Amino acid sequence: MISWRKHYKKGLVAIGLLLTTTASVHAQEGDPANGEKLFKTNCSACHTLDKQLVGPALGGVVDRLKKEQNLDTDWLHKWIKDNEALRKSGDKYANEVYEKFNKTAMTPFPNLSDTDINDILAYTSNPPAPAPAAGAAATGTAQDQNSAAALEEAKKQSTNSKILIISLLVIAGLLIWLLMRLRQLVKLNQTEELAELNATRAYSLGDLYKKYHFVGKALLGVLALLAFYGVWNSLMGIGVYKGYKPDQPIYFSHKIHAGENKIDCQMCHSSAKYGKVSEIPSMNVCMNCHRNISEYKGAYMEPGKDKAFYDGEIQKIYAATGWDPESQSYKNKPQPVEWVRIHNMPDFVYFNHAQHVVAGEQAIISSHNKKNPNDQIDVVCKACHGKVDTMNVVQMANDFTMGWCIECHRTTEVDMNNGYNKEYFKNLHEKLKKQYPKTEGKITVDAIGGLECGKCHY
Repeated sequence: MISWRKHYKKGLVAIGLLLTTTASVHAQEGDPANGEKLFKTNCSACHTLDKQLVGPALGGVVDRLKKEQNLDTDWLHKWIKDNEALRKSGDKYANEVYEKFNKTAMTPFPNLSDTDINDILAYTSNPPAPAPAAGAAATGTAQDQNSAAALEEAKKQSTNSKILIISLLVIAGLLIWLLMRLRQLVKLNQTEELAELNATRAYSLGDLYKKYHFVGKALLGVLALLAFYGVWNSLMGIGVYKGYKPDQPIYFSHKIHAGENKIDCQMCHSSAKYGKVSEIPSMNVCMNCHRNISEYKGAYMEPGKDKAFYDGEIQKIYAATGWDPESQSYKNKPQPVEWVRIHNMPDFVYFNHAQHVVAGEQAIISSHNKKNPNDQIDVVCKACHGKVDTMNVVQMANDFTMGWCIECHRTTEVDMNNGYNKEYFKNLHEKLKKQYPKTEGKITVDAIGGLECGKCHY
């Protein structure tokens, strides 16, 4: 009897091990490489392998479910294809998962075949080693080449500077020697009376000015004009900060977001199209993406920056919003971010972003590209703010002076095919065509009130 029980227990253990091994083998039957592609396409918005996002971490999920819940891959197939039907069937663990994750229903994937799911599970059980990013290697190689070239150029410039300094010193020495020789020749040729006279003669600035007063007055006039010009330039430069690019409390690279990832400007600056002011995006806008993007995995690296730097800046976003990535909830106290403003229109100036972005979009793009054939733009924002998608740190790209705005109004043609302009200025367009026949029907912004003071100043 005892012997029979021992054999029975050994049999149960063997069956359990067999089921576990079968589940693991079943998961490993898939193609991890194809599973990785399917995972990134269908699952990566809510899951990673190593940590919880919207849903749980999926690394080793097959073995974990077998050990903790005694569930095999068939359960996972049912859950992935239609988890709602599985919950409604009364499955205990399916409902527990649903309750644990705040009753957030997972998107069903009935389109995935059994082979696709096996591939995904194979990837979660045995993910292939990540291949080195070709873009990153190319970037690093290019940076190394640029650094080497810069170093070589610096060495050449240093050598050239040394040669130039030595040459100047030699020339200066020759000039001093020639002056001394000339002085000696003069002393030898002058008479004793002339020498005594030169020794007693006194020279003064007053005597020179009396003798050459016309030249003196002319020089004073030139100096006065130069001084006036310098003061005028200084006064006109007040409030002009072209090239200003302050450090921000959280590093944000427009090159990565707008350039590498092709994120549209208006996704973050939504009020630029429909409002007067293009606002600074709230931290909630950042969290729309970074709730699920907790680390930088891009190929592009700005010189002097590394992955750890970018990951640290993402953590600053979490600290500012009070987000806890472990619990996937806002459990900490949020902290305000003191952004440094770059563009700040004076209070006495009226400027409406919507008027330019919507009504003037095509006209501004067309005008800019005609005036700058080597600096073409595809988005209206770039006409004023420069090619932001190439800037690691955003800077003020233009003067933003009154003269700069007026020059734009004088050269930008009104879009006659714009639905708003075509209807609103219908009669005015016909009048202007007759008034400016040489323009061949092309009307610039100044002709429809673009230079009137009251358009921009209250």
